[in-house]
Amino acid sequence: MIKKQEINNINLKSKELLSKFPKIELHRHLEGTMPLETLFYLAQKNKLNYPGDFNEFSKMVQFPKDEKPDFLLFLSKFKNNWYKSYEDVERVCIDSIRALEKESIFYIELRFSPEHYCLENNFDRIEVTKLIINSCNKAAKEIGLNIKYLITFNRGKQNQKEMLTLYKKIVKSNIPDIVGIDLAGDEINFPPKDFSLFFNEIYNDGIYKATVHAGEVTPPSSIWEAIMLCYASRIGHGVAAIHDVNLQKYLKEKQIGLEQCITSNRQTGSWPDEKTHPCARLIDNGVPVTINTDDPVIQNSDLTDDYIKLIDYFSFDLSKLIEINKTAINCSFLNEQEKSELLKKYLKKVSEFEKKYLQS
Repeated sequence: MIKKQEINNINLKSKELLSKFPKIELHRHLEGTMPLETLFYLAQKNKLNYPGDFNEFSKMVQFPKDEKPDFLLFLSKFKNNWYKSYEDVERVCIDSIRALEKESIFYIELRFSPEHYCLENNFDRIEVTKLIINSCNKAAKEIGLNIKYLITFNRGKQNQKEMLTLYKKIVKSNIPDIVGIDLAGDEINFPPKDFSLFFNEIYNDGIYKATVHAGEVTPPSSIWEAIMLCYASRIGHGVAAIHDVNLQKYLKEKQIGLEQCITSNRQTGSWPDEKTHPCARLIDNGVPVTINTDDPVIQNSDLTDDYIKLIDYFSFDLSKLIEINKTAINCSFLNEQEKSELLKKYLKKVSEFEKKYLQS
């Protein structure tokens, strides 16, 4: 194993090397993870209105890599007309999980919205939920990936009553690999306080933990609302926390993790200058920060790219990369025993990485 004093001197900027470093991810949407090749196949098979040329298709589906920040352009890349059968849903799930191997994801809490996969053809939401989890689990077993799931509810497409109806069906289904509930969508016009009754029921049931997209394109008050009114144990993005010292102290005290996404935050305009992204300052202030992709295929990037940015912009070394992954394990929605076991397995995986790739 590499000696501790030597770790800081290792050049990790090589994407080939860093892609092999084991990573924990807590904020990735399945809807933004599906491989382009699979989507192109479905578009052709289902005779959808997309270009027949793969390069032109890619331009239509992905956010242009060097495009200036544009939140509406980013959102426009999400489509839900790919699926004409349950087999289509199964195909994108299996291919999406298999693709994670190249990023060396060791544990992931993958989030998805059943509505996204059901709207076009009114598929049964619970059947699709089970299909997605079973398909992803099958592929995860193939590549040795540890995986759990969050169910996403879109605040701009579902009201509290509709959310509660689906939530109760999910609870009744008793699917063990679901560990949390996620609130996503338009946080400007649908603030967290509008969903307090929904999250109050989740909190009282005590089955799942909650994460809420907040402080991405809204002020710190949105994060406070998510915590105080929605019982959020984690915050999606939360870049606005940098503007509120008292909030930072509270996040540190309560160990409420921020799921931050450097590339995504630039493309959506929530923090358009990657080199001044607040993640490093928040970490220095003791705030639990995790680094994630959000929607890597749409962003035309992956988690390794965000790790390279940590090294380039904020001088992260191997020890700091290990620490943010340990933070992610601590902020996961696993129980304490599961966290302890995952940490041991993760550190063993890191040791294997060091022995295999870093010894001279």
